[in-house]
Amino acid sequence: MVFIVLLVDQLLKVWIKTNMYLGQEFSVLGDWFLIHFVENNGMAFGIEFAGEYGKMFLSLFRIVAVAGIGWYMIKLIKKEEVPMGFIFCIALIFAGAIGNIIDSAFYGLIFNESYGQVAQLLPEEGGYSSFLHGKVVDMFYFPLFSGRYPEWLPFWGGNDFLFFRPVFNIADSAITIGIFSILLFYRQLFSELEHKEKQAEELAETPSEQES
Repeated sequence: MVFIVLLVDQLLKVWIKTNMYLGQEFSVLGDWFLIHFVENNGMAFGIEFAGEYGKMFLSLFRIVAVAGIGWYMIKLIKKEEVPMGFIFCIALIFAGAIGNIIDSAFYGLIFNESYGQVAQLLPEEGGYSSFLHGKVVDMFYFPLFSGRYPEWLPFWGGNDFLFFRPVFNIADSAITIGIFSILLFYRQLFSELEHKEKQAEELAETPSEQES
């Protein structure tokens, strides 16, 4: 599952980078589903961290987080009582995180700018940025409906709104599906696993206590 998500995610991102310029879009399903090419410096769904150091911190945080998720997934695989569906959910989160890390780590090195032009892969003049300072490629856009907030609503009253505004990619989708699936179907599993680990530790300590 990790391999499939990464392969599809990266193939689509490379195709977008090498066939579309920044801001270009085309319709997949009327005005409801568009492929709209944007890039962002930050987290899922276009949320950004400001500044060069913010970007560096986010990239390093992602790498540490992915290492932790990978370690946890391997630990779960060794437990026979863990449902395979739960491991698949963790694998989706793991794959999605890696997919966006690849963009941040390497796209600035292997592509030139997409602003006003279609980017080239491995251009002679070099990439548009340095290691860990690449931009994440997003493309899925679902402006399902628009309207206006009621005048009586605090802060947003009278303003226009669009649902669904964020542009995202396959990696973002994998992370979101994995997290929501865990919350819906496996919310109790964490406490059960923790309880079993405590029981196993207590059983392991019992013989030594008897010997003493």
